[in-house]
Amino acid sequence: MAWLVRDGDVLAAAEVADSGRSRRRGLLGRDSFEGALVLQPCRHVHSFGMRFALDLAFCDRDGRVLRTCTLRPWRLAPIVRHTDFVVEAEEGAFDRWNLHVGDALEVKQ
Repeated sequence: MAWLVRDGDVLAAAEVADSGRSRRRGLLGRDSFEGALVLQPCRHVHSFGMRFALDLAFCDRDGRVLRTCTLRPWRLAPIVRHTDFVVEAEEGAFDRWNLHVGDALEVKQ
């Protein structure tokens, strides 16, 4: 199991989608999700077929959060330049984690 970490503090358990198949599947088919899904590499996401809204964090190769947004089902996320990976979580998670643009995230195994 992996962990999403900021400044040494664990924010959530994380699943890492690092194959083409796992990135394409993402969170499709789930009714809810506890934790974080890390799509790497990834520059753009959509929520077609999703059953719930997502919080998204677009991160550069150093893990710095470049932009966050909430994506409702059946929408396209904005394209964010210099994105290396995207963190997906159920809507409201980023508020609970106090996650903001400029935070440095890392995934620890």
